[in-house]
Amino acid sequence: MIAAALLLAGTARFDCVVAGPGGHVAADLLAARLDERRGRPIPRGRCRRMLLVARTAKVAAALPRALRARWRDAAPVSRSAEGYAVRRLGSVTVIAAQGTRGLVYGAGWALRAWRGLGTLAMGARVDAAPAYPARLTQIGYRAKNNSYDAWTLAMFRRRIEDLALWGASGVQVIAPVSDDAVRSPLFPAPPVPTLAGIGRIAHRLGIDFALYYPLLGDYAARGAIAAETARLRTLLAALPRVDALYIPGGDPGHSAPPLLFRVARNASAVARRANPAMRLWLSTQGFDAAGYDGVYAALAKRPRWLTGVFVGPQSRDPLPLQRRRIPARYPLQLYPDIAHTMHAQFPVDRWHPAFALSEGREPIDPRPIAFAAIFRRLAPLSRGFVTYSEGVNDDANQYLWMRLGWTPGADPAALMADYGRVVMGDARAGALAMALERDWVGDPAQNAAIDRTRALADALRGTGWQADSLGYRATYDALVRVRLIAARARDAAATAALARGDADAAIAAYATTDGDAAQVLRTRLFALAARLYAQARLQLSVPLYGASGTERGANLDRADVPLDDRAWLAPRIAAARGDPAALADLADHARAREGALYDDLGDPDHEPHLVRGTGLAADPQGFATAIDGIADRTPADGWRLSEISYAETLYDAPLRLHYTGLDPARGYRLVAAWAGEDYALPMRLVANGSVALHPFRARRANPETVEVAIPHALTAGGTLDLAWSLPPGLGGSGRGHQIAETWLIPEGTTP
Repeated sequence: MIAAALLLAGTARFDCVVAGPGGHVAADLLAARLDERRGRPIPRGRCRRMLLVARTAKVAAALPRALRARWRDAAPVSRSAEGYAVRRLGSVTVIAAQGTRGLVYGAGWALRAWRGLGTLAMGARVDAAPAYPARLTQIGYRAKNNSYDAWTLAMFRRRIEDLALWGASGVQVIAPVSDDAVRSPLFPAPPVPTLAGIGRIAHRLGIDFALYYPLLGDYAARGAIAAETARLRTLLAALPRVDALYIPGGDPGHSAPPLLFRVARNASAVARRANPAMRLWLSTQGFDAAGYDGVYAALAKRPRWLTGVFVGPQSRDPLPLQRRRIPARYPLQLYPDIAHTMHAQFPVDRWHPAFALSEGREPIDPRPIAFAAIFRRLAPLSRGFVTYSEGVNDDANQYLWMRLGWTPGADPAALMADYGRVVMGDARAGALAMALERDWVGDPAQNAAIDRTRALADALRGTGWQADSLGYRATYDALVRVRLIAARARDAAATAALARGDADAAIAAYATTDGDAAQVLRTRLFALAARLYAQARLQLSVPLYGASGTERGANLDRADVPLDDRAWLAPRIAAARGDPAALADLADHARAREGALYDDLGDPDHEPHLVRGTGLAADPQGFATAIDGIADRTPADGWRLSEISYAETLYDAPLRLHYTGLDPARGYRLVAAWAGEDYALPMRLVANGSVALHPFRARRANPETVEVAIPHALTAGGTLDLAWSLPPGLGGSGRGHQIAETWLIPEGTTP
């Protein structure tokens, strides 16, 4: 029945894979992957129904004589160096391209089209070429990486082959000296030989080998530029041909534009002596407003040594503005962060604090819907991308971006189905990836779909570390859900006891556990983490697997993070013991008895007065949108959950609250909890667009409670607008104005 359906849809049949002239690399790779899929070797010699892989100019000579005339009539006319063509010529199916790169892409097509039993789903012919010329990803062989620092060259070979089969035009490696430890304790080999091996693997597949080279020195010092140039010369001499050099302005790096351009000009001369065709790209990351003006002024001089500009995280000028300000002769490339969920270029929209607190900044993070939308919004202003990755937690996103670089309008659900079928052997894994993204929407305690997603993960027939990655994430989501339900029950029982003045009952409420279901999920999570380290060296724990830090993907170490307020409440309950009024105050954190209008900023379900702004759907980098986040703390540190979560905005955009329905006859005062990450940037508070309630002032503690009287005239009309802002023109990440909680409290009636 399956075969019949495929014949109706259009198929090509083959019983062997044959390498024609110039096709050995692609044919061998295709045959090896088919062997894995079939569970037995596919014949490599010639047969009647063969799949021939050959350079376009040499196909005719490799065909049986009876088919050569048919090839001349059907031969592709595309001159794209990256394109490939597939033709059915009677019993022979031909994959043709100009060179190895295109043939490897054709092999990737065959794996996506393969439906078992030697069958390819296709029409009479296929002609394909990528929509965007640059489709690279970054490989960081460095201590901060969540997996690659423990990889051997054999593992990198498999990874780079996968990327090429998916349609990558190249890989980018990070220079050995970066914002990182010089060595990782997990390195199986020194950095430079490993990077050189990666370059040879890429070139064998016909794809590019690029180098990300941060500038970390003080180049105003005498001889510093010459020393940096010499270091680059030495590194290039130890590597295979470098096809492109990427020098970031920041993240890491801190050179002012004049020095950046001087060092980059010298670097271009050195690199082009090694490879005259080398392309050099600069980024504008990290600069403040004055720095951007300096970059635009330098670009206005149209330096001939510069190829173009790449735009990534920590860019205060949005991509459309940079495109307007940068001369048209310089193409733009995207440098999108596809690895991180918060404190990042593309934060997850309204991500619940329970997920953020436990699964953290660098979890398994398939986001096909979000990244397809981001790609379609940003890519048209660019010539392509180098995806910024920190290892393999974002594997599904890597596949998605590589395929969108070929077919921007592709349905992400269809791409994920291909990902499941080709990478894991089960198309349902694509549906699982889609479900995992949806499960991060809303309150996990209220989302029963999380349980259905875990059941889908358990039902997969897929194998390998990618399947285990999705299973790990589904298990973790389910664990968060179960634990959050239990934590809320403890908090509710403690609050009820406090309200009736029973301190002992409040403490006793926290003696209950998360339950047997949580323990089962926890055991499953640890088992999957062990498998993922064994298979892919994914470092999900600092003590168990040598991760460089919890924020670097090691979220197994947060599996037991408290999701209730016991650590915050316990000492306060002890201090209030015997004082029913004080205990009741602890039960009324929102100060409802005082009529307060309360916002738990950072919790998407409890910030009713937050002005969201444009929204991340239309503003994925959050330039004009309030973003929910969490601090680098846990409740075990003695922070209340509501203090750990916060709302923030970026750069010059103010963080706004808007109130309606206020009592014109009453006065109000504002109590705000300034809490979040360890920033000390000054903030100013302005009401109704013009009245400064306090000047710029730095946070004096973390957290800090700030009280401000609201002049009655500001609320007499029944509304109030509040806006916190940073000094204008700042650069870096643009982050730092973070407010965790607010209470607008009515005072006595105004005369």
